[in-house]
Amino acid sequence: MKEKEELKNLLTKSYAPYSNFRVASIVVMKDGTSYTGVNIENASYGATICAERVAIAKAVSEGYRKGDFEKLYVMIDKDQISTPCFLCRQVLVEFFEADKEVILYSNTGLEKHLTIKELCPYPFASEDLK
Repeated sequence: MKEKEELKNLLTKSYAPYSNFRVASIVVMKDGTSYTGVNIENASYGATICAERVAIAKAVSEGYRKGDFEKLYVMIDKDQISTPCFLCRQVLVEFFEADKEVILYSNTGLEKHLTIKELCPYPFASEDLK
């Protein structure tokens, strides 16, 4: 699968000098366009940006909006699979429909497929603000 190889290559671009927890992501839009992201750490940990949000922000900055997102791939540079943090999950709920897929990889080839609904069973969304 080309996404796995691209994610492995992206891991080398991660900026993770503090945690050494490197993450890469690819978001695929419904029109087939894709955007990449890596985590970007900061000595002030609160200023760290996750790979998933970097990729989504790139897409949004190019004009994509809620409902335009098709799929998200994420790989961590560890032997196990890891799921997106809760800040990222909130952003996923904002831009992805509940049935869209998140594909998670370890650097050793482990793979897990989840829908947004499975990843975020009790979302806080725009409907909650009404």
